[in-house]
Amino acid sequence: MAWKPHTQMSFADELLIEHDALFELDDINTFIDWTRIEAHLRTIYASAEGNQAYAPLLMFKALLLQSWYGLSDPALEKQLARDLLFRRFVGLNLSDAIPDHSTIWRYRQALDKANVAQALLKEVNTQLQQKGLLIKHGSVSIIDASVIEAQRARPNEGSDGNSTQDPEAQWNVKTAANGKKTSTYGFKIHINVDEDGFIKTTDFTAGNVHDSQVFTQLLDDKDHAVYADSAYPSQKHSEWLKARGIEDRMIARAYRNKPLTNAQKAQNRLWAGTRCTVERTFGILKLHYGMAKARYLGLKRNAMRVGLMCIGYNMKRGLNLLRESMA
Repeated sequence: MAWKPHTQMSFADELLIEHDALFELDDINTFIDWTRIEAHLRTIYASAEGNQAYAPLLMFKALLLQSWYGLSDPALEKQLARDLLFRRFVGLNLSDAIPDHSTIWRYRQALDKANVAQALLKEVNTQLQQKGLLIKHGSVSIIDASVIEAQRARPNEGSDGNSTQDPEAQWNVKTAANGKKTSTYGFKIHINVDEDGFIKTTDFTAGNVHDSQVFTQLLDDKDHAVYADSAYPSQKHSEWLKARGIEDRMIARAYRNKPLTNAQKAQNRLWAGTRCTVERTFGILKLHYGMAKARYLGLKRNAMRVGLMCIGYNMKRGLNLLRESMA
């Protein structure tokens, strides 16, 4: 399938009055090597038959805008139609047609089917490493999980008599420090971040999956040390880390008739200062990216949405750190 051309400026573009607001995303456009991103997307909509499709990179950039600005598919369509900043970032001229919300939906589905989210996150992280912003060998890993409420979380009855809850979500029950229990029907995002808050790896599960069940999947043998809260320690995990030479810095927890020693409490306070990095990352994703609540039904659709958020977050985080280093 051929792709729609979007390379030449139209006469209408030449008439635009320049303003700083039009160039706000130019830094991210030059910060990332998009040709390497595009290499992971070339097989999507690559059929030799059919009408011309929007270029995969254009569509991927549109989905990044959706993550950065917390937009639904119809809202993204409207912004691409009327926002010059959005058009400039994705490479659409004033005379170009825009993808509608159903095209945006289908492209996200195609990304999910191609299973490229992890490869794209890895590519972005490789670029960050090559820029000296992300340390890959000998870095620390900070592990945690956060609950995402399902789009349909209430157990209401539909017109057919069946529950309207998302069937692929599950209940997560959490006991707070004050002993009170909170229940959320939804999903759970598990992430591994480094000390600078870059997301290294992710996993996405139903809400009832315990944090510790995906602990080892998030790590790799190149890690120097791992930080995690008191939900993760176990003999099995300690042995797994020891076998790979990874220092265990998980928060110690008290057991019945076995309270923490003063040394353990002091160690927990010290490690908590590093571990809070992952909490800040979750805070940004929930406050600015809309990660607190699922937008779609089903585990895989929401996993792709959150995966795109993580990719977009790392891009913005890397650019901000580069700016700070040059200030």
